[in-house]
Amino acid sequence: MGLSEERIAFVGGGNMAEALLAGLLEAGVAPERICASDPSASRRDHLAARHGVAVSASNAAAVAGATLVVLAVKPSVVVPACREIAAAVASEALVLSIAAGVPTATIEAELPEGARVVRAMPNTPALVQAGATAVAPGHAAGDADLALAEAVFGAVGLTVRVPESGLDAVTGLSGSGPAYVMLMIEALADGGVKAGLPRDVAQALATQTVLGSAELQRQTGEHPAVLKDRVTSPGGTTIAGLAVLEAAGLRGALLEAVVAAAERSRELGRAGSSPVGQSTDRKEPS
Repeated sequence: MGLSEERIAFVGGGNMAEALLAGLLEAGVAPERICASDPSASRRDHLAARHGVAVSASNAAAVAGATLVVLAVKPSVVVPACREIAAAVASEALVLSIAAGVPTATIEAELPEGARVVRAMPNTPALVQAGATAVAPGHAAGDADLALAEAVFGAVGLTVRVPESGLDAVTGLSGSGPAYVMLMIEALADGGVKAGLPRDVAQALATQTVLGSAELQRQTGEHPAVLKDRVTSPGGTTIAGLAVLEAAGLRGALLEAVVAAAERSRELGRAGSSPVGQSTDRKEPS
C-alpha cells in the first residue's frame, strides 16, 4: 500500500501535526483520507477550513478505520490517549509517535498485544518542510513500517533510521539544533551591525549565508572542512575570523552543547518528561 492509499488519523492537531498533515497533502494524500482529533474546537475548525480534512473531538472516532495513526499529543497525555484509542485502533494499523521522550514500550503496553509502533523525533523546521527526523522501531515494527514512517516524514524533510537508544543523541543534535543555529544567525547579524550594516540587511545576509552554506554542503556531499578551506585564503579575512572563533572555543562549545542536550534528554526521559522541554504541540506560529 502506498502512502496515498493509507487512511491516516492524527491524535492531536497541534502545529507539528499540522506540518505533517500539510506535507502529506502536498505529497498527494487526499484530504478525505485524513482525520485529526483535537480537544479544541477552534483548532478543529482551523484544520478543517485550511486543509479540508475531517476532524473529531474524539480520539477513538478519529482512529476508527485508520491504517496509520500518528500520536501527536503532549508526552504527559500519551498514556491516556493510548488507552482511549486502544479498543478502536485497527489491528493492522501502524502507530507512529512523535511524543518526545515516551518509549515505544510505554505505548505498546497500552495498546493491543502485537501493536506495531514506530517512534520519531522530528524538529521544528518540519514546519517549513525542511525538517530532520529520526525514526526508531518498537518491538513489533518491521522494515515496511519504518519505510512508511520514512515516507510520512520524507514529506517534510530528511528522515534517517536509528535504534531507539539513539534518539537521545538525535534530540541533542537535530532536535535542539535549530536553537543553536538561530543563536549563530543572531550572532552573525549582530556582528554585521557592529561592523556597520543596517539590522535588516545584516539579518538577511546572515540567514542566507547559513541557508546557502548548508545547501552547498548538502548538494556537494563534501566534508565541511574541505568547503571551509576553499573560502580561506592565506593571510585573508576568513582565516582572521576563524582564528577568533577557534580561540573562543566555538567548535568545542557546539560539540559539548550536543552532548549536554543528549544527556539531559536521557535524564528527562528517565523522569518521564519531554526531552526537549516542551510538548510535541509546539508553539510556533501556524
